[in-house]
Amino acid sequence: MVEPLAYELHDIVEMKKPHACGENSWEIKRIGADIKLSCTNCGRSIMMSRFDFNKRLKRVIISKNSN
Repeated sequence: MVEPLAYELHDIVEMKKPHACGENSWEIKRIGADIKLSCTNCGRSIMMSRFDFNKRLKRVIISKNSN
């Protein structure tokens, strides 16, 4: 089994498919059973289950710990 990528609150992540506005990066706003994401281009927020998020996550672009 593949280990999911490590991510934290306020990380900027890239998803496999872009948002309708054309942007592909999202900021993590909430982590729990569901993950709340905000588009970095248009500001639209979405929620998805942690399982779906782990399937659709491509990579972490900017980590909160990289400061």
